[in-house]
Amino acid sequence: MSIRVLVVDDQSLVRGGFRTILDSEDGIEVVGEAANGEEAVAAVAALAPDVVCMDVQMPGMDGLEATRRITADEASAAAVLVLTTFNREDYLFAALEAGASGFLLKNSSPEQLIDAVQVVARGDALLSPDVTRRVIEAVARRNPSTEPPGPVVPPAPTAPIPPMRPSAVGRAPAEPGVEHPRPAALDTLTEREREVLEHLAAGISNAAIAERLWVGEATVKTHVSKVLMKLGLRDRVHAVVYAYEHGVVRPRR
Repeated sequence: MSIRVLVVDDQSLVRGGFRTILDSEDGIEVVGEAANGEEAVAAVAALAPDVVCMDVQMPGMDGLEATRRITADEASAAAVLVLTTFNREDYLFAALEAGASGFLLKNSSPEQLIDAVQVVARGDALLSPDVTRRVIEAVARRNPSTEPPGPVVPPAPTAPIPPMRPSAVGRAPAEPGVEHPRPAALDTLTEREREVLEHLAAGISNAAIAERLWVGEATVKTHVSKVLMKLGLRDRVHAVVYAYEHGVVRPRR
């Protein structure tokens, strides 16, 4: 079945360009366009797209409010891919909180746009390294107890370990006198699920996590699903935000 896409942007030339790129790919069909948030919300209800390519700054209802309404609608299964120029970093973080499942720079290549649509359509989330760093910086500013943000270093591959073995992969050393808010939901995670959450926070794919933990990719997907369910998170993007906001991992130099 084709991936049904709704393109939302206030510039008709931009919408046309995205349509041309996406319609050229087998398995992707642009089913509609919208010029602002109000039109986007109505189009999602009428057309039931799988993915919404959403601009942020638009007249009337902007992309943030439209994203919030679309993701809050239980009748809609549409995933929102935000297309941004990073002119407003506060918009980026607000879009995360609104429920967006992916972010892509508007100057990305056509191949990257196609890949991004495919990624969010299959239920995964897209968070580029540049976006990951900006999210971490924003969280660090919100929570002064975090260390100054630096490069996000993925955890190194580890040898096979028993599922319940305590893990410190990706964790920053504890700081005397610093306490992060600890939601009770974190205590419901197993040690392996906690470990998977730490890897997610480093922006690592399921395949790479499977390699590092010496397990199958299907097993990793199961762990990811359980983590999202137990913590009440929408997708991997919000798992990254959650992990940094609640001190599961912290930005490191």
